Amino acid sequence: MCVTEDRFDSAEDDENYFWRLVQGRRSIRRYQTRPIPRSLLERILTAAIWAPSAHNRQPWRFCVIDSDASKLALSQAMGECWRRDLAADNADPGFIERRVAVSHARITGAAALVVAAVSLEEMDVYPDPQRAEAEWLMAVQSTALACQNLLLAAHHYGLGACWMCAPLFVPDTVRGILNLPETWHPQALITLGYTAEDREKERLSLGERVLWR
Repeated sequence: MCVTEDRFDSAEDDENYFWRLVQGRRSIRRYQTRPIPRSLLERILTAAIWAPSAHNRQPWRFCVIDSDASKLALSQAMGECWRRDLAADNADPGFIERRVAVSHARITGAAALVVAAVSLEEMDVYPDPQRAEAEWLMAVQSTALACQNLLLAAHHYGLGACWMCAPLFVPDTVRGILNLPETWHPQALITLGYTAEDREKERLSLGERVLWR
């Protein structure tokens, strides 16, 4: 099959864009005050729900928080839980307050937050614990794949984002503050906004993380 020069150039441009997208994404923690249009948030969430999922059950659930009052309430409640946990670990009080303050600034400084949760409502049910755990893990993995789509879509549309796993430590608190259904199991908190910082990251070589057999 003959490939024209135009088609070759287009394929090369597509590949270059793909790698810029994947390698250019960063975990951004400081944002501008500029709000994110609802239509853009919907596009990003649409990319998320097109991720693959176990049995195609699509176990992900998302709660979008873009009001200052809700962001403040969530940050304060999660921060208080973290403060108690660190105190129980005998951490230095000054260290505790610094960590909580940094987290508070990240959460309340974002234009929008997305809480990603897992629901087992459509997943298979097994009587034995081994298969039940596997089904749970498949749902969690599916939701993580959706989160990756979300992060790449945010970067594609010029937004910064950061994936925070704090809800795993305080799922009941997150569910209660946001009035989420009992069937939702919070997994991650993703901050979104127009970036106010540049970050650089490196990755270890394939040889340090890949085995060939």
